[in-house]
Amino acid sequence: MGSDLEGSAVQLRRRLAERLARDGAVDDHRWLAAVEEVPRHRFVPGFFLSAGEPDAQGLTVWEPVTAELDRGRWLAAAYSDTTLITQFDDQEPDWSAPGVRHGGAPTSSSTLPSLVLRMWADAEVSEGHTVLEIGTGSGYSTALACERLGSADVTSIDVDPHRLAVAADALYGSGYTPTLAVADGRYGYWPEARFDRIVAACSFRTVPDSLVAQTRPGGRILLTLSGWLYGYARVLLTVAEDGTAVGPLLPGTVSFMSVRAHAAPAFGNPAHWAAGLPEKGRAARYGPERISAADPEAFHLRFLAQCAVPNAQMTTVGQVVHLIDVVRGSAASLTPREEGWEVREAGPVRLWERVEEVVAAFDSAGRPGAEQFSLRVCGDERLLEHSRMPRLELPRR
Repeated sequence: MGSDLEGSAVQLRRRLAERLARDGAVDDHRWLAAVEEVPRHRFVPGFFLSAGEPDAQGLTVWEPVTAELDRGRWLAAAYSDTTLITQFDDQEPDWSAPGVRHGGAPTSSSTLPSLVLRMWADAEVSEGHTVLEIGTGSGYSTALACERLGSADVTSIDVDPHRLAVAADALYGSGYTPTLAVADGRYGYWPEARFDRIVAACSFRTVPDSLVAQTRPGGRILLTLSGWLYGYARVLLTVAEDGTAVGPLLPGTVSFMSVRAHAAPAFGNPAHWAAGLPEKGRAARYGPERISAADPEAFHLRFLAQCAVPNAQMTTVGQVVHLIDVVRGSAASLTPREEGWEVREAGPVRLWERVEEVVAAFDSAGRPGAEQFSLRVCGDERLLEHSRMPRLELPRR
């Protein structure tokens, strides 16, 4: 049974590498060779896949997949270019008797292989580099780095001790021996610093000082930036001798689970916030679809808007869109009218007015793509810059 499994896995790995090459996910034969060698199925003994149809309450139905439940489905999914959810709401499943889940927030996963390779490639990781990976997760990405670079040059950390223990078993059982540690990614890992490359498989509200300090001059940091509006951007920073880090936003639409300490706080009942708004509002210059539509421009613009209102969260109740800032005590609501939207705002920050200013500047600048922006990290400043738009600032902490 074991030899049959391993033989099938070898064939599936080869097909996965061929598919990734054919689809243009990666053009470096050394990373493709790593895909052919690393046994992903050992890193995902159990995971959840969407059943496809929501339940009666509109929640996603997640079906458990293990070798015991359906070996063929489990092995095929393990070698598909798919993200495999391994944990919800910080609670580790009992894979000996897993149940169907309804809804929940994914908190750990094995990222789809094409994105893993894209991250390593975008960070320009190569032989001889010492690497810090933030977010070990299942350990599959760590194994690919070990296969390419050698285990001695790879350090990987995760805040979840159980997740790290499971990943360690799979890594060591597969012959990989990177440095592993339970640690908070916001602070990097000083015992192994400095690094030539830092790559995060989770998202941050801002760029932590510690990551810049732990990168050698000339080294690079690849981070996904996110926030409470769930706007995302990727940035590739190069660290200078004086500790300044500068680099471009990268094109494409990528989202990662947030570093747990940077997750959005609960905001309470939107009706309570709406009760403090004025009875009459004004006509909105732009509707919420400018930052919420399912297209690449809205995805990018949502991140820019988030920089202007970093503490705001957005939720929809019926047809009304609410923005809530639990830090400053501000709120706004957008209600559809026969023509356009009506906005009502209260509190020290006019949330939607700030979003409108960003959208107007974005339009006036010719709707520039992400790759036309750069981020500068210097001291306490995290400035997002574009030649034809006002600077935006990320949170400092």
